Amino acid sequence: MNRFTTPWRALDLTRFPEDPREQLRAWDAADEYLLRHLAEGGADGPVELAGTVVVVGDRWGALATALAGHRPTQISDSYLAQQATRANLRRNAPGEDDGVTLLSTRDTPPDRVDVLLIRVPKSLALLEDQLHRLAPAVHEGTVVIGAGMVTEIHTSTLNLFERILGPTRTSLAAKKARLIFCAPFPGITRTPSPWPIRYDLPDGVGPVSGRTVTNHAGIFCAERLDIGTRFLLQHLPHREGPDRVIDLGCGNGVVGTAAALANPDSEVLFTDESHQAVASAEATFRANAEPGTKARFLVADGLSGLPADSADLILNNPPFHSHRATTDTTARRMFTAARATLRPGGELWVVGNRHLGYHLRLRRLFGACEVVASDPKFVVLRAVKTGGQEPTA
Repeated sequence: MNRFTTPWRALDLTRFPEDPREQLRAWDAADEYLLRHLAEGGADGPVELAGTVVVVGDRWGALATALAGHRPTQISDSYLAQQATRANLRRNAPGEDDGVTLLSTRDTPPDRVDVLLIRVPKSLALLEDQLHRLAPAVHEGTVVIGAGMVTEIHTSTLNLFERILGPTRTSLAAKKARLIFCAPFPGITRTPSPWPIRYDLPDGVGPVSGRTVTNHAGIFCAERLDIGTRFLLQHLPHREGPDRVIDLGCGNGVVGTAAALANPDSEVLFTDESHQAVASAEATFRANAEPGTKARFLVADGLSGLPADSADLILNNPPFHSHRATTDTTARRMFTAARATLRPGGELWVVGNRHLGYHLRLRRLFGACEVVASDPKFVVLRAVKTGGQEPTA
């Protein structure tokens, strides 16, 4: 837990799930800059936080928690960010937390937005999609302010604000953070979002060769099949019968859909912490699966809440970034949860960059790890859950 001093009060904030060993903070200089500007403003004084206040892309709830007294609506693609927001509100804003509305990027936004605060996401596509979705609610008097680190704000970022909402300028940099100020056009032209997009998969990727994939904005490699997933698709296990399969960190669902096509008797659970990803996975599966194939779709913190010893096969292409930080924390948690969720004899199949050394952690956790396939960049690993005492991760 870290202490975040805002212009209004000091907050004790954590990421989610809370980990005492975690060194990364639940806010950054862009959050600080934005809140300071709201409190101090310019020549006209503080920004008036009146009417409907909407906070988009709040990483861990620092903004929504600081502004809880103004009853903001938070819009987030991240289940983990939403859970962090709930925890931080309970800890820091008791009595005000029930006034904060938490929406996902797939929910219908408010009909009217008077103050729009946007943490610039890593994905330019997600920013584009959300600006299009919010534009109908923005009016000429809406205060629109974006915030991000200097490395996150590019000419293309500013062009999106300007093209979709109105004239845009930036602030000076402070602690490597920058603000974006946008003045909405009178009578903004409402244009639909270009997302989701669809593309046909190439040949040579197993059961999904030539199939169409649906991609909502913001998911990993939304405009093409990434080479790691392609490599895993080329080496999927051949299984038959009523398997319970999990596509863990499903993205657009192409891996789980391939498993379902290869074995229509299986039941596939698609799970991801991204609302955009799970919506993509469901669309991809519905467009390609054989009638009667069973599937479930879950936005969640990995495998949390799933019964132990309940899965036969887990397929995983774990991320190794958390916003701007490179970390194996998510992969470690995924592997540990996978072992608990697999039945004895169940298998975890993982694809990853060779240099990440996943085989070492899987050997410690499962007792053994087999290299199924490798090339100069990627490796596909297979770990089998055996009975007996739990290995140490």
